[in-house]
Amino acid sequence: MTKSATPDDEPRKGKKKILAIVALLAVAAAAYFLVLQPKAEGDPEPVAGEVVTLEPIQLNLAAGSYLRIAIALQLTVEAEEADGSRALDATIEMFSGRTVAELSDLNQRKKLKEELAAEIEELYHGEVMDLYVTEFVTQ
Repeated sequence: MTKSATPDDEPRKGKKKILAIVALLAVAAAAYFLVLQPKAEGDPEPVAGEVVTLEPIQLNLAAGSYLRIAIALQLTVEAEEADGSRALDATIEMFSGRTVAELSDLNQRKKLKEELAAEIEELYHGEVMDLYVTEFVTQ
């Protein structure tokens, strides 16, 4: 006895083929969008402008010690002349009350500089692209 194809078997095979083709097209479309599509241009890198050097300030540290620190702000080309008062305020806030031992640790000092740079960039709404510590003396 031979089996003959029933009418129900043919539509099932057809549906499977259609689903396989749709799945293949979906995978191809996803591959195009994720891999082959050109990358959208992000924000362009800021172009360095003027460097504004601020006057050194003296801060009180813990245990009666002092810190003399001076910073310079690397502005972007689009930035107008920067008022250093916000940067100095952030510097005072960041370093006041710390210990000499804490500031003597190179890794801790780098971390504090990175935090200060991030805060200053936020305060100046992207007009300041970098921060330089030009003087750093503890006593």
